[in-house]
Amino acid sequence: MLETVPSRVKVLHKLCLLVMIGVSADGRKELVALADGYRESTESWTDLLRDCSRRGMRAPVLAIGDGALGFWGALREVFPATREQRCWFHKIANILATLPKSAHPGAKKALAEIWNAEDRRHARDAVAGFKAAHVANFPKAVAKITDCRRSSYP
Repeated sequence: MLETVPSRVKVLHKLCLLVMIGVSADGRKELVALADGYRESTESWTDLLRDCSRRGMRAPVLAIGDGALGFWGALREVFPATREQRCWFHKIANILATLPKSAHPGAKKALAEIWNAEDRRHARDAVAGFKAAHVANFPKAVAKITDCRRSSYP
């Protein structure tokens, strides 16, 4: 799991903090790495991942992150066999941002059916239901859920 924290210092406005957290098979979270980076760039993430590799970290089975393109490019370069998954917290926030507040309760329920699906088939069925219910009035929300399907579902 990864996160970036933008710098609030005006002089360093292009710096951010790269944070990598590992989750063990038993669900225990551990801080893996912290590093300063430049605007979530591929180069910054590549340096961080290579440093982790040099320190003995094996390729993760699964990487979960937000839409930071730099991270995904670096991951593919340093650990190409690692599976990718978009962070559902960020994904839901991005989808809800395209909807009026009045549509949030129904959309949240439909999105929960996707990310809580017991398997890939049920997730795909839930996506189809979300699309059918929202495509006419909210095509941008539907595009955000259908465009990322390959890497985001179980």
